Parts: sequence; structure tokens; C-alpha cells
Amino acid sequence: MKQTRLMVLVVIMALVATSLGCGLSGVFQAPAPAPTATSVPTSTPASDGIEPIVEAPVVALEAQVQAVYERANPGVVNISSISYAYDFFYRAVPQEGTGSGFLYDPEGHIVTNYHVVENAEEISVTLADGRVFMATLVGEDPTNDLAVISIQADDGLPAPIQLADSDGLRVGQFVVAIGNPFGQLGTLTVGVISALGRIIESPDGRFIGEAIQTDAAINPGNSGGPLLDLRGRLIGVNSQIISPSQGSAGIGFAVPANTVQRVVPQLIAQGRYPHPWLGVEYLPLTPERARVFRQAGMDVPVDEGLLVIRVAPGSAADRANIRGGDQIVRIGNLRIPLGGDIITAIDGEPMTDSKEFVVYLETETQVGDGVDVTIVRDGNELSTRATLTARPQQ
Repeated sequence: MKQTRLMVLVVIMALVATSLGCGLSGVFQAPAPAPTATSVPTSTPASDGIEPIVEAPVVALEAQVQAVYERANPGVVNISSISYAYDFFYRAVPQEGTGSGFLYDPEGHIVTNYHVVENAEEISVTLADGRVFMATLVGEDPTNDLAVISIQADDGLPAPIQLADSDGLRVGQFVVAIGNPFGQLGTLTVGVISALGRIIESPDGRFIGEAIQTDAAINPGNSGGPLLDLRGRLIGVNSQIISPSQGSAGIGFAVPANTVQRVVPQLIAQGRYPHPWLGVEYLPLTPERARVFRQAGMDVPVDEGLLVIRVAPGSAADRANIRGGDQIVRIGNLRIPLGGDIITAIDGEPMTDSKEFVVYLETETQVGDGVDVTIVRDGNELSTRATLTARPQQ
């Protein structure tokens, strides 16, 4: 009886093997090993004969992202701030805000966005390990939307996050954002660099140049947190989103790491960042504005540039003999000083609007640098050299 059952079993296995299109010995072959983080699967040509550009194991990317989180998350903090407003009866009403930040050095300096701690009278920091500290404001820079706060810890702090060179970034590069969106501590999101060199508006109405655009989900509460490469290095500080719903729409912006490198040491050393300043008030020219000014009797030989309205006494522009308007012309309800120089370029870079002017000075110059300013005066193109000074705080 047992011999009969054994023979039946052998026949059934043979039939199964045949139906699968392999020999009987194939039924007992060990399964192929699962891909590891160091193995690369063999590329198989597509049906159209075109090889894929890149074929990397998913597990390798997962391992990298996990390693970034384990390395960087201890250095990411949650920031709570309290400011006070006053109601109709002049009673103080506390207003609480939250955001993110990251440890910048072993001394307890933490970098975040200016708008996270703007007007804050009390600031507290919660580390990833649950410890809570009261923080003090060290320095702030509204123009670059950066601020530095400080905490003191007797038991030591996590390792600070290393900064990368953001000039070497490429569109399509994978990035990781860590922060506290909607108060959810230690949240990680993944995406790519969507674009580079974006210009975004800063909290003081000026502009931040060279901003990084990413599709990694960034929401309220992520502000001030790090944007990291797959080596766990800081490439930017998450700052803004574009979204009709005020939630992630896949368009987020980060202040680049090289701006952090330039600004933060100054904030720690002196509480503020000295911004290069030419010392002119100007009106960007457009073809339409140029036409209106010509109709008002002003000789405007170009359609684009920065029409200088006023030059601050003693400023770099004043010492470089750049002239402001000397004829008050009424256009509609406006009284505009016309007749001043028209700035068309700085160091050979064309200047046609406020964004180009502010971003060039902020990203390409420092206080004390000399710049060649190209101007149009009385129909003639001239060049003058100006040594930039620090922009007044007020």
C-alpha cells in the first residue's frame, strides 16, 4: 500500500513539473537570493530593444534614506515660540507658533527660519530624544529668512548636521526633508530637486536668490528644517511652499546651504548679517514706463534698466558720482523725480528689475567689494566704480 502511494506521488510530481515546462530536478532548485543593497540585478532589454538608462535596486535607495534619517534626525529639533498681540481692550493675547530647526555646531547653536521666531518673546526647543530646553535668540536676518537660537545642555547634544556645497547640486537629485509638519515630530519626506536658482520673496519684502525648488512634501511646521542629500548633508533650509490649500502641492523652496555658510557665522558673531548696499532708490524701467516718461518730457534713451530716483548721502553710489532725479514730474497722482542716471548693468550683468539687482548684490558681492556700475546719463553710456557699504539696519 505504501509503495503504491509513493508511486502515485512520483507520477503527480512529474506531471506538475512537465506542466511548468521544466525537468523534475527543477522542482527542487533553491530560490534565487533576494537582491541586497550591494547587488545590482542583471539588466534585461525591453521589448523594443532599448536598454534602461539606470537600473538600481529599490532596496539600495531605501537603505540610503533610512541611513540619512538615522544619522540626521537626532540633530533636528522642534521649535515652539510665543509672541503677544493685544485685543480690542489692550489685553495681551499669547500667540504660539511652531517650526523646525537643526543643530549647527556642538555649542548648541540651532539654525531655523527667521519667520519661525519672528517677534518671539519665548522660545523652547524639543530634541528628538524628548528633552526640552528654553532657547535664546542669537541673531536674525529677515532678508535671507534665517535665524540662530541657542540652547545649553549639560548632558551633551546630538551631532550637528554637516553642510554640503549647494553649488554642486543638480536637478533630479534625490533629497530628504526632515521636520515637524503640523506638529508631527521627526517626519521624513523624500523627493527630488525640481529646479535650481529660483528667486523667492523674503519676509522683509526683498528677495532670496539661488533658492532650491523640491517636490519633497513640505508643510506648515517644516519651516526651518533641513533639506538633505543622500549622504545626510544639509543642502538647504526648508522655507516656503506654493499652495492654494496651504498644504503640500509639490512646490517647496529651501534657502541654499551656501547662503547658510555665508550668513550664519555672522549671525553668531554679531547678531546680524551686513548686507552689501549701493545706496540708491530706483524705479525699474519697462517699455511702457519709458514711453510715459518720454511723453512727460524726459529723454529716456533705453527701455530697460533701473531709473535712479534718489541717492543716499555718503553712500557708495554718492561717492561714485551716481546721480538721482532732479526734476519732479507729476504723472497722474504721482510725483516722480526724473532726470537721474539709469543703471543698466553691474559688473557686466544686465539689471532690468529689482530681483536681478537685489539677488546679484546678495549672492555675488560682500560689504567692501568694488563693483563696476554701467549707467546711461544724458544719452551716453558711462561706467563708474563703487565700493559697497553695509546696508543700514533701518
